[in-house]
Amino acid sequence: MQIVTDRFQKEMKKHGDYSFPFLVSYEKLSGYEAGSFLWHWHPEIEVTLITMGEMIYKVNDCTFHLKEGQGFFGNSNTLHAGEMINKKDCAYTSITFEPKLIYGYENSLIYTRYVRPVLKNHAMPAIHFDCSEKWHLNALEAVKNIIEINARPQPAYELHIVAELQKFWAMIYLYHETYAKNMPEDKCNFDRIRKILSYIEKNYTEKLTLGEIAAQIHLCESECSRLFKKHMNISLFEFILQYRIEKSTDYLLNTNDSIAEIAESVGFNDSNYYAKVFRKVKGCSPTKYRHKSP
Repeated sequence: MQIVTDRFQKEMKKHGDYSFPFLVSYEKLSGYEAGSFLWHWHPEIEVTLITMGEMIYKVNDCTFHLKEGQGFFGNSNTLHAGEMINKKDCAYTSITFEPKLIYGYENSLIYTRYVRPVLKNHAMPAIHFDCSEKWHLNALEAVKNIIEINARPQPAYELHIVAELQKFWAMIYLYHETYAKNMPEDKCNFDRIRKILSYIEKNYTEKLTLGEIAAQIHLCESECSRLFKKHMNISLFEFILQYRIEKSTDYLLNTNDSIAEIAESVGFNDSNYYAKVFRKVKGCSPTKYRHKSP
């Protein structure tokens, strides 16, 4: 399994519905291909509680080591990805919600004073609740309350969820006002990263050149490479190879196409090179992967 995204790497999964845009989901990294979920983004806020094990969580150009009992706040529209540590599984609970549950309607005082400043601050893509501060514990208590209320819904439970979300948001806002609002922003560069990801998604089956990709964001080739490596912690070339390998797994598991046909379908013009890269990324040959137990 992998997270399904559109051509802009926006996640397609619905987080609740229009009447109550809120979702609690129970996840394990072992449920994803290679024990990791790929880069994606969504406009909703995502709050994560680690319930077993640990994981590496990447947000924009930041990398966090999340441990059991810790939590995480992911701001709206941030690029994020996660992976196992030492091939050990990690279980976590995610709360995803649209900020409108907190502020009600746009241009309300709650929105303009308390919500918009946080959403629009691209210098604060995430907060790691590592329990090093008292307010982290208070925030995690609110998160656990939300999960518990959702798991055992009582009459008017939606109102109790919103109340806990607002309590949680008050802590996020106060942190923002105290520490984060004067941090330098980097919105332009992450817009560029999204354009690169979109271009790769649309064209990964074709030959991709650094010049073509750099032209999409109006930078020279060397600056494009530097920018991508800085913010994604992987070279552009390596990312494209890994992306093609991930795409090829669908063909391996869901079609009878030959290895050579699959290699060509995802942008490799040499099936031997495809097999070599596949083994490096997945730890086994494409043929073995195809016949592995579900």
